[in-house]
Amino acid sequence: MNGSSIKNVYKEIFKSYDNPSLEKHIEKIIELDTFLPYSSTFFCITNTQSLTFEYISKNMPACLGLDKKTLEKKGMRYFWSRMHPDDLEEWLQALNDLMDFTLNNTKVEDRKRMSYTWNYRLKNSSDDYVNIVQNTTPLGFDSDFKPIIGLAHYTVLSPEIKLQVCATAKLLNEKNEYETIYFNNCSQKLLSAGISNRERDIVRLLVLNYSSKQIGDKLNISPNTVDTHRRNILKKLNISSTGELIGMLKMNEHFI
Repeated sequence: MNGSSIKNVYKEIFKSYDNPSLEKHIEKIIELDTFLPYSSTFFCITNTQSLTFEYISKNMPACLGLDKKTLEKKGMRYFWSRMHPDDLEEWLQALNDLMDFTLNNTKVEDRKRMSYTWNYRLKNSSDDYVNIVQNTTPLGFDSDFKPIIGLAHYTVLSPEIKLQVCATAKLLNEKNEYETIYFNNCSQKLLSAGISNRERDIVRLLVLNYSSKQIGDKLNISPNTVDTHRRNILKKLNISSTGELIGMLKMNEHFI
């Protein structure tokens, strides 16, 4: 898939008829970036209509070794050109599925409280592919309330970690906790087992070492119900213990 094809598919996914301005958001984020420490993460403000980065944080060159001015000038198409070719089609499909889910399965008033996560491999300045986990929160919407401007947070992980391309949508609920409402393309074992979104929420909290009681409190269900879900999860995956489950999923904890 060449750059022109990627651009056409991407622009179709995020097709819109207006371009909201985020000058005040950008000003505040630039101010914040001045005080943030250097780390293995960076963030950008992405514009899916102009295919540009409205802002790139200071950590990007430290994380990837890429030239910030080049990325600002060439925009998303340059960024895409550095993606692993084996990940491109799956990545575009993940974005398309997330957008379809958002427009068809979420209320307009909920879209400001959504958070989206997906992943891919990207070539750094040393021409080595590293794993990128991208989490994007919508900041701006078009007239149909389609998210087109976002605050994208990128976490750089070792290439030794084997990750499948997958996509997650979470909603900030009334308890100010992110609840998984969409998940696609996790490990084949999980997909074939038919793990539900509620079960994924329980697995996510188990990985964080929460007890059944703590999980019940967070999800507003009884500890007995949590234990029932735990037994069903183990049965579906044909494994014998929660410890084995956590070990199997530790490498994929960003997407649980």
